Amino acid sequence: MKYRKPGSIDREVSVIGLGTWQFGGEWGYDFSQYEVDAIVDTARETGINLVDTAECYGDHLSEKFLGNSLKKDRESWFLGTKFGHHFHGAFDRTPDFTGLGLIKQVEDSLKSLQTDYIDLLQFHSGDDDDFKTPGLWDAAADLVKQGKVKHLGISVKNSGSMEQINSASAIGAEVIQIVYNRLDQNPEKEALPACLAQNLGVLARVPLASGFLSGKYKPGATFAEGDVRSRHKTEEVNRRLAEVHRILAEEVPSGVDMAVWALAWCLRHPAVTSVIPGCKNPDQLRKNASAAELL
Repeated sequence: MKYRKPGSIDREVSVIGLGTWQFGGEWGYDFSQYEVDAIVDTARETGINLVDTAECYGDHLSEKFLGNSLKKDRESWFLGTKFGHHFHGAFDRTPDFTGLGLIKQVEDSLKSLQTDYIDLLQFHSGDDDDFKTPGLWDAAADLVKQGKVKHLGISVKNSGSMEQINSASAIGAEVIQIVYNRLDQNPEKEALPACLAQNLGVLARVPLASGFLSGKYKPGATFAEGDVRSRHKTEEVNRRLAEVHRILAEEVPSGVDMAVWALAWCLRHPAVTSVIPGCKNPDQLRKNASAAELL
């Protein structure tokens, strides 16, 4: 494994992280604690120390799994979670970016994660009006003063959220989380240069484009009901799969796994600290971790 410091944060984190949306049950599969433990144990073995979760990956469900898995060596991990939504069911959330809502969500997250501090607390995919909610960032700063939160970040909804990215330093955020992958290079236009200019760490989420860049799916592939990818329009799915087929033929070196290549592709950009792909099992996690060898 290789490690980088996220912007101005004096802590080394693994270039490959563990994304945990899947533990919340919205990817067509319900995980058990045993399965999550096996994945986290594999993360330990491979040197991964960065874990990203959220309040609405299930009703703090992903956090609860992780709380059980990480408690024996909590201080070894750089643990990020998010705030801003209440979970009501699969793909059913309501936003809450008020200061009081933030405080309540953080208390619930601390309890679920079985910890007394969060390494990275991130604003979770709100719009610009949500970002400017009166009292929100004062409440966040107070949580930092109390030691319940070590660092603040912004998980932007899309690469066009430049008002949020440009305001990061002003509100005390040190990390930006953004969708960035070989199929979505839009952040290279403005977002990533802005992060470099402010010395912000960058976590690239969806680095495998929701599995499209795994190389496992051919044009015409369909996804089962309950899988988040089944919500995408058929024309868009086919367009993306056709582009993946071209990339595999023209860009991925012979003998290199496409998913491993795609993760390393994101990390080649000087602004990117880490990628945070999800995984279904320990074998997938080991493969993700091997991308560090291509750097």
